[in-house]
Amino acid sequence: MKKLLSMLGALTLSASPVLAEPEIKKWNTHHSLGCMLLRECKKDVYKIKAVADIESIFPKIDFSGIEKEMNAMITEFDRIGIEVFVAEGKYFPPLTRGVYTTSGNKFFLNKDYMYNAEVLLEVSRHEGWHAVQDCMAGSIHNNSIAVVWNDGVVPKGYQLRADIAYSSMPNVIPWEAEALWAGEEPYQTVNGLKACGRTEPMWSVYPPTPLTGEWLIKNGYWDGKTK
Repeated sequence: MKKLLSMLGALTLSASPVLAEPEIKKWNTHHSLGCMLLRECKKDVYKIKAVADIESIFPKIDFSGIEKEMNAMITEFDRIGIEVFVAEGKYFPPLTRGVYTTSGNKFFLNKDYMYNAEVLLEVSRHEGWHAVQDCMAGSIHNNSIAVVWNDGVVPKGYQLRADIAYSSMPNVIPWEAEALWAGEEPYQTVNGLKACGRTEPMWSVYPPTPLTGEWLIKNGYWDGKTK
């Protein structure tokens, strides 16, 4: 799935050849999702630069109540270098509302759920927090994520929800508990994104957990002392 299509072929005096998209034999699978994440599949995937772009997809829906925070989030995504897309539901496995990929720093929203303004904001906050976790792991330009909050910061209710929702994948629970909280907390994701890629390192704003601190030191991002 990580093989990128290359556009080969000599230029001619006629129009450039159009590279056909890969054939998806079964939609709503990890195969179709991977094709979209790698940008091999671009049909019915719409780039978003502001809430106005989402309004053009759903002209009858009122997004005014979330516009300020959503645009602030998209602005931070753009500053960091994260691209935002809304894609047709066929690309996503069942019940998947959104995906952030660390390998390409891209964020995809499932169009089937985005007609509801509050859901759009919640999912954007949630997946956006994974971008914050990406930045916490040393740099937005690697494929790792790290938990941001120290023990006891994430409210117990969100921790319990994560324990139940991700019981089949216990290794992701610490990351998802944070993202569930961020999904319902106004501007928490915006503030986290603002700390990413600034002059000071991310962990000078969010003191690292012991394990995150070990990761940062081991991988040469932090000396363990300076903020």
